[in-house]
Amino acid sequence: MRFSPLLLLSIALCALGAQMPDTSATAPEMASSDVTFQSKVNLVMVPVVVRDRDGRAIGNLTKEDFQLSDKGKSQVISKFSIEKTAAASEKPAKPDISIGGPDNSPNRFVVYLFDDLHAEFADLARVQKAAVHHLSTALQPSDRVAIITTSGRQNLDFTNDEAKLKDAVMRLQPVQLYRHTPGECPDMDYYIADAINKKNDQTALQMEIQETIACDSLPPPNPQQAAMPIVQGAASREVSLGEQDTRVSLSVLKDVIRRLSAMPGHRMIVLASPGFLTISTEALEDESTILDRAVRQNVVINTLDVRGLWTQSEFDASKQYVSQQKSQYQRFSELAQEDVLASLAEGTGGTFVHNTNDLAEGLRKIANAPEYVYLLGFSPSNLKNDGTFHKLKVTLVEKSGLTAQARRGYYAPSKNAKAEDTAKDEIDSAVFSRDELHDLPVDLHTQFFKPDPADAKLTVLARVDLKQLHFKKVDDRNKNQLTIVSAVFDNNGNFVTGTQKTVTMRLKDTTLARLSSGITLRTTFDVKPGTYLVRLVVRDTERQMMTAENRAVDIP
Repeated sequence: MRFSPLLLLSIALCALGAQMPDTSATAPEMASSDVTFQSKVNLVMVPVVVRDRDGRAIGNLTKEDFQLSDKGKSQVISKFSIEKTAAASEKPAKPDISIGGPDNSPNRFVVYLFDDLHAEFADLARVQKAAVHHLSTALQPSDRVAIITTSGRQNLDFTNDEAKLKDAVMRLQPVQLYRHTPGECPDMDYYIADAINKKNDQTALQMEIQETIACDSLPPPNPQQAAMPIVQGAASREVSLGEQDTRVSLSVLKDVIRRLSAMPGHRMIVLASPGFLTISTEALEDESTILDRAVRQNVVINTLDVRGLWTQSEFDASKQYVSQQKSQYQRFSELAQEDVLASLAEGTGGTFVHNTNDLAEGLRKIANAPEYVYLLGFSPSNLKNDGTFHKLKVTLVEKSGLTAQARRGYYAPSKNAKAEDTAKDEIDSAVFSRDELHDLPVDLHTQFFKPDPADAKLTVLARVDLKQLHFKKVDDRNKNQLTIVSAVFDNNGNFVTGTQKTVTMRLKDTTLARLSSGITLRTTFDVKPGTYLVRLVVRDTERQMMTAENRAVDIP
């Protein structure tokens, strides 16, 4: 994938960690390695958009106007807020994006995510035309827009250059990376393969056996027995291909959310896609995690079904199927693809546009977040780490003329979740955020010097006060471990470079006393002159506390 701001930090977090020898086992060790943390998050956030009879979002309700249930059990709403996005609502028809100056500093970041892995050529061509028209009328001087594809083959980082954005859109092409190839024998897509391979659907199995007997001309005396391993093998292959396709699609979405969380102001994703399948347990859990992350980072996902006004396969005379049963399975698959788009929008307070051929108008409708989004938070009691789905229901105490759109549910944590993966997610979320935390005694300082007019050395200094740090006494040693991430972003919020270091401390009492004034961790980056934001994140393992600080640096 070429979206370097999403990937370079992941690479940087595993590299460039300087090492300090510890021959006496009394001094801190610095190394580049993975760190294990435990997640302390047990607050479920539920975005809710309330509209009146005319479809307008309203923002004058209070916590007492909402009732929330989890698996049918009423929950106490412990956190309540109203996100107002009116600043992004009213736009003039055609701005002058050449205007510069402080009034045009970026305050709205939008990622147009085009699903070139699943869109057909004709659908992609129609949405290209609509997007070019949309970009001609929707850009504001303070907007920063990125063009991203699910395949990663055509990406443009945040910019307000209209010509570059249009060019990136016009170079979109369908990518046949994980697609099912029609016309094979048996002709089985991921949905049917999953029904056979994972859900033990005997109706689907017999349907594909009969198709294989017909298309492969299997001879007597026992063609059904001969077809069985062919069908099972095909199902296994399609499931493997389909699950990888889903992993890639969700991974891109997760990375885009992480990327957007670093941005100030309004953050939005416009996903143009025909939809894709999230039918495995792993995929459904990942989707739930994505919704959690988007809500916590105030990222709204708006979705557009690029198929336009489409006919379900069951009623499409142009498509030939072996049986009515097969057309029904195809219909279930198409509806499941559409459902994931609805779920992503509903789960983040966004808008889902579908069943329309006017894609330009669809893009106009979803170009802005709802004017008001309510965020309801609750802590589930006795939540079991069993990975089960918890259905949520949000109702209004006063229903007259009002409708509520809310997240459908969430998945409980899985007991098989890896602590290392949780740690990486927590650190990444902190790095790609602008929020400051001060749980640990850390001071951030920056320095720079220019060896020549075109180059600069930027040094990030993290001073950690060990006197206020908690240590665990094991034998005669004081143990703790720090993870330190330094990241540099440019003036548009684009990631430039970053590194992660770990400091493992196994200190004797005498060494701890000697270092009581603190330790300083230094990281130096090669950068060009310009304006940068330095982001420092420090996390310890003993109490899982975190400090996150920002520092603006202007290198002339």
